[in-house]
Amino acid sequence: MTQTLPPPGVDLAAKFGDIDIYLFDQLLRGRFDRRPRVLDAGCGDGRNLTYLLRRGFTCFGIDREPAKVERVRALAAQLAPGLPREHFRAGEIDQLPWDAATMDAVISSAVLHFAADRAHFDRMIDEMWRVLAPEGMLFARLASNIGLEAAIGPAGVRARLPDGSDRFVVDEAILLETTDRLGAQLLDPIKTTNVQQQRCMTTWCVRKT
Repeated sequence: MTQTLPPPGVDLAAKFGDIDIYLFDQLLRGRFDRRPRVLDAGCGDGRNLTYLLRRGFTCFGIDREPAKVERVRALAAQLAPGLPREHFRAGEIDQLPWDAATMDAVISSAVLHFAADRAHFDRMIDEMWRVLAPEGMLFARLASNIGLEAAIGPAGVRARLPDGSDRFVVDEAILLETTDRLGAQLLDPIKTTNVQQQRCMTTWCVRKT
């Protein structure tokens, strides 16, 4: 009897949830193979944690909205019932409640561009870096002005994007300067996606040496 398989879109969604496609790329390339303790900084309702929870990773998450934290706790209870609820907390990324060097990877997907200014941006980066263990990976995806400089203006400030949103934007120079300041190593070249001249999203992935 021929087995009827679900359509790929249904099958993949069941396994991976609404995962950031650039984070999925990091999974495919083995970047999480030896990094079992993962913090999602700005986790929302856990869209980037579904697969990791299913696979037995020791997941942590923080978000400033308590209702979203409750949803990710419910997701974790379903997919990884042995994981303590206290791994998922309401709070701010620039004041993380975990000890130094306790995470093997930190995910920051579409979060850092909510920084109020450059000082706030740097504080969030420094806190995520603090909790990373040696050889840990920081994966960040955030708004930039790369490719839209004429429309957005200079980086390092909050700016109005063509799509009407207000975001703190970076450029390549800021990300490279931050990489050097941290003593980090780029795991990939800095990559930017231009979304039909409305916004640019940049992926920055570094290792703690």
